[in-house]
Amino acid sequence: MSVNRCVHLFSRLQRHINTRTSRITSGGCRVASGSSLLHKQQAVSSRNVSSNSSSSKPPDTSLFVPVSLKTDPAVHGTVGAELTQPLDKNELLKILNRFYKKKEMQKLAADHGLDARLFHQAFISFRKYVLEMTSLPADLHIILSDICCGAGHIDDVYPYFMRHAKQIFPMLDCMDDLRKISDLRVPADWYPEARAIQRKVIFHAGPTNSGKTYHAIQRYLAAKSGVYCGPLKLLAHEIFEKSNNAGVPCDLVTGEERTFVDSEGRAAGHVACTIEMCSVNTPYEVAVIDEIQMIRDPSRGWAWTRALLGLCAEEIHVCGEPAAIDFIRELMYSTGEEVEVHTYQRLTPFSILDHAVESLDNLRPGDCIVCFSKNDIYSISRQIEARGLECAVIYGSLPPGTKLSQAKKFNNPDDPCKILVATDAIGMGLNLSIKRIIFNSLVKPNINEKGEKQMETISTSQALQIAGRAGRFSSKFKEGEVTTMHRDDLPVLKEILSHTVDPIETAGLHPTAEQIEMFAYHLPDATLSNLLDIFVSLSQVDGLYFVCNIDDFKFLADMIQHIPLNLRSRYVFCTAPINKKQPFVCTSFLKFARQFSRDEPLTFDWVCRHVSWPLAPPKNIKDLVHLEAVHDVLDLYLWLSYRFMDMFPDTAFVRQIQRELDDIIQQGVRNITRLIRATDPNITDPLQTQSNRRSQTGSNIGAASSSVLTKTRGQRGQRASGGVMDSSLASRLVRDGLLTPDLLQQLQKEWSKDQKQENSHERTTNVTDLTWTWLREMGPLS
Repeated sequence: MSVNRCVHLFSRLQRHINTRTSRITSGGCRVASGSSLLHKQQAVSSRNVSSNSSSSKPPDTSLFVPVSLKTDPAVHGTVGAELTQPLDKNELLKILNRFYKKKEMQKLAADHGLDARLFHQAFISFRKYVLEMTSLPADLHIILSDICCGAGHIDDVYPYFMRHAKQIFPMLDCMDDLRKISDLRVPADWYPEARAIQRKVIFHAGPTNSGKTYHAIQRYLAAKSGVYCGPLKLLAHEIFEKSNNAGVPCDLVTGEERTFVDSEGRAAGHVACTIEMCSVNTPYEVAVIDEIQMIRDPSRGWAWTRALLGLCAEEIHVCGEPAAIDFIRELMYSTGEEVEVHTYQRLTPFSILDHAVESLDNLRPGDCIVCFSKNDIYSISRQIEARGLECAVIYGSLPPGTKLSQAKKFNNPDDPCKILVATDAIGMGLNLSIKRIIFNSLVKPNINEKGEKQMETISTSQALQIAGRAGRFSSKFKEGEVTTMHRDDLPVLKEILSHTVDPIETAGLHPTAEQIEMFAYHLPDATLSNLLDIFVSLSQVDGLYFVCNIDDFKFLADMIQHIPLNLRSRYVFCTAPINKKQPFVCTSFLKFARQFSRDEPLTFDWVCRHVSWPLAPPKNIKDLVHLEAVHDVLDLYLWLSYRFMDMFPDTAFVRQIQRELDDIIQQGVRNITRLIRATDPNITDPLQTQSNRRSQTGSNIGAASSSVLTKTRGQRGQRASGGVMDSSLASRLVRDGLLTPDLLQQLQKEWSKDQKQENSHERTTNVTDLTWTWLREMGPLS
């Protein structure tokens, strides 16, 4: 090779190296500019973050997703090959495998953040890169060529391996910054406006129906300005109405609704809101935080933490269980604020009865049967009406208007409806005139801190919250009673209520949009779900806090990951409160996001086409469930409309059809027994027969009733012999977890007792007959 040719190649190599250096320098500038975004948070966490990063917990590297490198062979050219010689791929493979097996290299990589998992992933990527690239960077090519020729050492590969590793795992270069962003140990310092004033914290502690919230609200109404923060829309709406009826102008703010009492839209001095919607920037004289024990809720606890630490109010009135007193004192100690405690006793007593109800024939006016599943709600309500009684129905997925309508029906002394069947949704937000609480079951599905669904016996706190609805001070019943439907549950209930409520020990936290944005700045190729996972993995909290469950957030993030949205919009969409168990709601959420990404406004006509408006009254339970899902979809539209007003412009029209839909759902719930019968007409006759038998005494059973009973059992025998019952109905019961060996034994005993009373049919103990009898007693599934 001529001297001129060598000079030319070296000049090209010099320019190549300069270019790479400039890129690294500019990258450093990018990090430097990004670090200014961290200035505020670094100041907060500097007192806790040790200069020795080894003191931090190691990250969960299983969450680190390697970035795909976009390489252009033309960038590198053939400088390396021209300066040395082409590389032998077989020899390269041997060199790389020897490098991988060296324990010294693995240990050195571990010191720089590459544990065994990341080291392996990085090596696989590096080996593929070296062997498959047609041209390598000149410096790497020369090093590998030297090693192949025996002029270099295999350890010389390490710097180039690490350079590649940091390209596919960019978080390795900014781990310290990521740790600072995710440092959640001093959340009180996130709210400088609140820390700038000396707040007075008053804790109103007492059980349900003790007047604790009443006293806090009286102070709220007397103040020049105030904010009420409650866990439910119903509670916010109740304070909104109570305040305005008392002559204190008050606005209403929930996720889906903004109501200003001023005709020109000027903000009133008082506001009633759901706790997630409270402003931590607006100054108030008085703030009321209701149900403070929910600060430990695995999903929503962060909202109570934010309100307690961040509200800018001269007085913070906190209402809740006495079990939270010590924890709130400790939490306020970190802010330098003292807690004044006012304790209250229950205004009306309630007692635990010594006997269970055992049969729906023993129901009395003012009874409320508490269930923990919709199936039980449907079944029991139908059995009650089969006995000629009317009942109201309340469960969580009903619209607020329907819940209020059913509560009004039950409370009305002139209405023939004297029985209530409800889920634990009655524990908050509804004033009900209940004499006796009857627990149909003591087991309910719960979501644990890992986001896993499990069946658990209700806690003492939950039992007291529900039992406390009996004999409310403002109702006509001055003393409440509590019992169970089944005899075996009563001693368990007594034991639960005999325990003290577990003291609250931790408060929930949740990463903010700003924190996630700073994470995304350093990890621009990571998905939102992956950013959340890495954030939680690196987050540091002290003993007073925990990071709330983010599974619902990640579920929505994964659902819309393929839709092109900017990070802030994507984050907002993923915080939308939707029921992910409803397929129609999830589908609508996806369509909303897709339409939004196209920059096409979601108009009223578009929404009507999507939900097939107008909708007919429900003909069966399936229709009713769909209408509830449509109501949730309209709620989602309204929720998004207050965050993206230009893209969801027809709020007034959507709210109007939602009111109409609420009326349709109310009509369906009023006729819920008819809907249940329509859902599964095959089992209408047996239940009707049972109702007919109960309306007459044993010796006066009419011939018509007997013929219906005989015909029905004949049909039952045909079904059983044909295998239809075993293959469909019984399988449904097993699939839904509604039949167990213990239940079968109990049904067998009840069937035997029933046979002795009738003395007209032979004794049958096979599973199909037991199943049929259970259906006669319990009503259809839905």
